Amino acid sequence: MSEQDEQRILEHFRQPGDRAAPWGTLFRRTSCAVAYAHGEPDCNGHYGIRELCPICPVSQLNLCASAWRAPNMAEVAEDARRLGAIGAIELTDRAIMVKGLDEPPRYHLRHGYGHQVHDRSKPHHHRRHGRADIGRPTEETPAP
Repeated sequence: MSEQDEQRILEHFRQPGDRAAPWGTLFRRTSCAVAYAHGEPDCNGHYGIRELCPICPVSQLNLCASAWRAPNMAEVAEDARRLGAIGAIELTDRAIMVKGLDEPPRYHLRHGYGHQVHDRSKPHHHRRHGRADIGRPTEETPAP
């Protein structure tokens, strides 16, 4: 979805005068909505991808913030290598960066550490999480 389409949807659901939750109960990621419905923090580590969070209800944002912890790099590297990761393994505030792991082992790491795990060959650029590198341009990546 383009940023422009997303903004049209957000404006449609905006609740006038409600500063605590100006967007109503909308989420950018399904796991965030499911976590909210169950009163749990997001298990997919989306809190590390901070640009996803501004539309979340404040209560959910606080719950995710209280549960979010940066993983231990040595443990992450050991687990990623055990699962077959090759090359450099990097830990950022946003994600664990690996190479050579298919989705199931990345999901294992993600759910185990509560931190996003991205494959280096499929980068997740700032403000592009869930948006493909092809298709409509965003404000940050205009058309050539």
